[in-house]
Amino acid sequence: MPRSFRVALKDPRVIMRGVIGVLLAANLVAAVLAFKPFGGSADDWRRQQADLSRQLAQLQARAANAKRIVDKVELARREGDDFLAKYFTGRRTTYSTVIEELEHTAEQAGIKPRTRSAELNAIEGSDTLEWMSITAGYEGTYASLEKFVNLLDKSPRFLIIETMQAAPEQNSQMLNVTLKLDTFVKEAPGETS
Repeated sequence: MPRSFRVALKDPRVIMRGVIGVLLAANLVAAVLAFKPFGGSADDWRRQQADLSRQLAQLQARAANAKRIVDKVELARREGDDFLAKYFTGRRTTYSTVIEELEHTAEQAGIKPRTRSAELNAIEGSDTLEWMSITAGYEGTYASLEKFVNLLDKSPRFLIIETMQAAPEQNSQMLNVTLKLDTFVKEAPGETS
């Protein structure tokens, strides 16, 4: 150490100034800790804990609600797929399946089939579903027609009676009936229209 510095350390005024400086620094540190503790007071910590607990409860409620929604969407998707599988027929077999069912139902009801035609239409917004419109003519009594409509209503296929026109034959108990039926067709993957 240089000599002038050693002499300054032996001077009582320099030592007192150093001690006073250290005490002043210690007082400042004590004042900061006493009046504004780092990290906040106990009340600040309690308020912060309460806020965080409230936020946690809100986030848990949102997560539970989102999980319920996801579960409902998955259930709806499964039920929709089950509905399509149960009530909609494939494109390759729809015409023969529906016509066979109409003939079987007409035979059970006791009415005679006449002419029929079918037409496939695209459903806007769907890549896998089509709509088949069937126009069919029948001849039978009112009671047999009523039985035929009831049997169609209980059909395992999803058949919709769009229109029904009945006209009586002259001098007879028979009715000429024209039905327009709609059903839906699903396309299997890889099938093309």
